[in-house]
Amino acid sequence: MIDVILNLAIVLATPLLLIRFWRRTGRQDREKFRAAFRFFTVLSNILCSVTALIMLVALLAGAVPEWVWILKYIGTAAVTVTMLTVFLFLAPSVGKDWYGILLKDLGDMFMHLLTPLMALVSFCVFERRGMTFPQCLFGLLPVALYGPVYLYHILYAPEGKRWKDFYGFNRGGKWPAAMTGMLIGTFLMCLGIMALQNL
Repeated sequence: MIDVILNLAIVLATPLLLIRFWRRTGRQDREKFRAAFRFFTVLSNILCSVTALIMLVALLAGAVPEWVWILKYIGTAAVTVTMLTVFLFLAPSVGKDWYGILLKDLGDMFMHLLTPLMALVSFCVFERRGMTFPQCLFGLLPVALYGPVYLYHILYAPEGKRWKDFYGFNRGGKWPAAMTGMLIGTFLMCLGIMALQNL
């Protein structure tokens, strides 16, 4: 029952927050709303919400196939990357005002902290079934797919279509180190989730 509640909360949180954001900015600035989908934070929360919905349907149906469990893991890994990046990389770079910037809004609080925690608790406590090393590697997919897209848009896209380096991964031209660090960090995180699954 708790797992159903957690997955339902994840399913509802992201769409409601996006609708709230649209109502606040969309009518005045649709470009700003569209630009929100450039962020890994938004994309990872959408992915987690979709995978939580699939898991919720499976739970209510009475059986969770392995492919559903793997999808939930990928969604959980994605939002966990978001949370860890905020607290271990972005917060130190922002300085003493990190709380006001990264957690001040209800949407920020959910996307950066609450949804990742709900996903981790539901997956590692209530959906725990043991994880193999090959299964663990599926958790790398969100970062492995988003990284090249981000790199293209901040460095190689036509001038008018380039993104601002909002994550600061190319600060000082050091994007190779940043991208390598993100992949290594994500791999270690996946090993941590695997360890929790195998307790």
